[in-house]
Amino acid sequence: MTARLAIIALPALAACAPQPSSNNVVANDALVAVEPPLPGTNQGLPDDRTPISEAAFTPDSAQGAANVVQTYFALLEERRYAEARRLWGDGGGAAEDFADAFLGYADYHAEIGAPGEIEGAAGSLYAEVPVAIYGRRTNGQEFRQRGAITLRRVNDVPGATEAQLRWHIERSSVEPRIGPQ
Repeated sequence: MTARLAIIALPALAACAPQPSSNNVVANDALVAVEPPLPGTNQGLPDDRTPISEAAFTPDSAQGAANVVQTYFALLEERRYAEARRLWGDGGGAAEDFADAFLGYADYHAEIGAPGEIEGAAGSLYAEVPVAIYGRRTNGQEFRQRGAITLRRVNDVPGATEAQLRWHIERSSVEPRIGPQ
């Protein structure tokens, strides 16, 4: 009787096993994780071995701008697109369009480099943060790209709102390209 139950249960268990997708999307579990690009390579961050201070930083510093970039990519990696979108100065555009820009990615990761010096222009401050993104597209193809995220904040102008005084993403040179280019 026990052998008969095992024979009957095997086909039932096989029916519960994950089936291949018919929409040509590659399952993440079936592929090896993509390694980040090495520093100094074409798609990697600069091979700058200058230590970055681990001291506390203020939100309006260049490291405060880099922290916004770190948060942004952490939210993207977790597919929390609405929250990531709010880190853009214009809100990142329509919520659906923002999330749709990431539909072609099965995995999306980033390494964040040291921020550049803060520069000022017309009452605003700008900071550029290098990034190296990498991962896998939904078709299984690996991708790696190096670029920069430019952040902007108002330069303590009287009457500026709290939101204007915080760093927000102004533009990005990495895929997918969202916002003004």
